[in-house]
Amino acid sequence: MKKKLSTQPKKLHIKKNDIVKVLAGEDRGKQGKVLFIDTARYRAIVEGVNIVSKHLKPNAQYPNGAIEKREAAVHISNLMVVDPKTNEATRVGRKLVDDKLVRYSKKTGEEIK
Repeated sequence: MKKKLSTQPKKLHIKKNDIVKVLAGEDRGKQGKVLFIDTARYRAIVEGVNIVSKHLKPNAQYPNGAIEKREAAVHISNLMVVDPKTNEATRVGRKLVDDKLVRYSKKTGEEIK
C-alpha cells in the first residue's frame, strides 16, 4: 500500500540558502549551503555533501556516456543550522517580532536571516 503524501508545506528548522552542518553519516562534520529542500520526503541537498556517482547513458553531449559526480539528498534530521556569528551548529527557535515570526539562534539569541 502506497503512503499518502501531504500537500501542505511543513515547518522545518532549515531553509534554502542556509549554511548547515552535517551531524551524522559519512560526511559528518562537513558544512555546506542548502540548495534544495524536499518537504514531502524530509530531505535536503547540501552543496559538497553526500557526493555520489551518477552513470549517464550515451547522448549528444556524451557520445560514450559518462560518470558524473553530484550531491545526493540528506535527511533533514541529520542537519543543523550554523550560527553566522559563532560559526557553530545551533538549534533554531521561532519568536514574534513586529507581528512577524522570525528564526533565531538558541545559542546566541541572534536572528537568523
